Amino acid sequence: MYKECLRKRSAVSFLGILVICLLFMNLYIEDTYVLDGDKQLIRETATHQLNSERYVHTFKDLSNFSGSINVSYRYLAGTPLLRKRYLTIGLSSVKRKKGNYLLETIKSIFEQSSYEELKEIAVVVHLAEFDLSWCDGMVQDITQKFAHHVIAGRLMVIHTPEEYYPVLDGLKRNYNDPEERVKFRSKQNVDYAFLLNFCANLSDYYVMLEDDVRCAKNFLTVVKKVITSREGTYWVTLEFSKLGYIGKLYHSHDLPRLAHFLLMFYQEMPCDWLLIHFRGLLAQKDVIRFKPSLFQHMGYYSSYKGAENKLKDDDFEEDSFDLPDNPPANLYTNMNVFENYEASKAYSTVDEYFWGKAPTTGDFYMIVFEKPIKISRIKVVTGTEDRQNDILHHGALEVGEKIVGGKKGRQCTTFLRLGEFKNGNLEITDVDHKVLFDINCMRILITKSQKEWLIIRSISIWTSQPPSQ
Repeated sequence: MYKECLRKRSAVSFLGILVICLLFMNLYIEDTYVLDGDKQLIRETATHQLNSERYVHTFKDLSNFSGSINVSYRYLAGTPLLRKRYLTIGLSSVKRKKGNYLLETIKSIFEQSSYEELKEIAVVVHLAEFDLSWCDGMVQDITQKFAHHVIAGRLMVIHTPEEYYPVLDGLKRNYNDPEERVKFRSKQNVDYAFLLNFCANLSDYYVMLEDDVRCAKNFLTVVKKVITSREGTYWVTLEFSKLGYIGKLYHSHDLPRLAHFLLMFYQEMPCDWLLIHFRGLLAQKDVIRFKPSLFQHMGYYSSYKGAENKLKDDDFEEDSFDLPDNPPANLYTNMNVFENYEASKAYSTVDEYFWGKAPTTGDFYMIVFEKPIKISRIKVVTGTEDRQNDILHHGALEVGEKIVGGKKGRQCTTFLRLGEFKNGNLEITDVDHKVLFDINCMRILITKSQKEWLIIRSISIWTSQPPSQ
């Protein structure tokens, strides 16, 4: 796996200033991979803040960035797709000094997908290795083990000839990295750029994995559900793992711009830092990361010098298929909210939460659904690992019907109590068998004051069949 992406550095805070300086320097760099449009972008950027509105607008709309990079690929296995898929899964792999996990990663992708899901995915493996004998051997292993997937058109193995790569020796030693490490991470950026460039028109969406990853069961169904839940909102990157360049999802129409971006700054910094800047330049300020994670790092040895790397994503769950529905709703609370930890954050599948100051008896957290619903299961978790006492010590969960009031103060006239919180958590199943009416509201009610603050970490609701009209 490309472990440079996993390195965490304290220098991230001044990267914005650094990139601006690099933009000035790149004005004088002659590189066949910096296209005319890219050079014009650099000139414009040199006179503006990296996060300025003008620069973001320019970067988003620059037409040259929507074109592909002029590279000829070798098909080592598989053929061009005959039809567009929903999701492309991209992997880039090189020869390791110790261990090799690529075959296990490919196996996990296919084994954890249903037959219906397999119809909607394409897997592209970029063997980004200049040792052609290693590539030939790896292709032989892949085609023998996954022949039916190659024949079915869902697995392709490609290679970019070394002649298309920019200079990789004698690069700037930013952050005082050893020359060998600079070469490694710079080539890695180019490897990814060429892979992204190839995958730009294969599907609606694209997710990047590394070559030593284990997948959650039915991960595609979960991804589709998340994408549907974000409909109507703007996003550039959705993250399904907190490690490295694993589980990062993009719209396919953004891949050409991302490929150009990685090539422009391939020698400046590791890919995970560049990805942060790319997301920001396209006006997504905050990370949008979902839990549980759908992909787990399984490699023990890094692709850089075979160094040990035991990083694991502790939010990974192999069986993540059971993602809640959380139907559209308005959220209210009369608790004193701390800073920006507002009510909506507890109802999101994103890794965030609601945080209120010490609640008193009668305080509530209210969910008013846009339409009456049937609920099959409810799960509420309070507190966090580092704030284990900020749980709901005394509370109940209730559902209601018959909405009254205006948009800012809507609530139900009658409520039915379903259960009490124990140790800060509550889970109720078979709700549709216990509640005879269509549910308009759900509320968490504080039944006894507490001196501790309250974190509502997650509210998960699973619906059954919608009520007949």
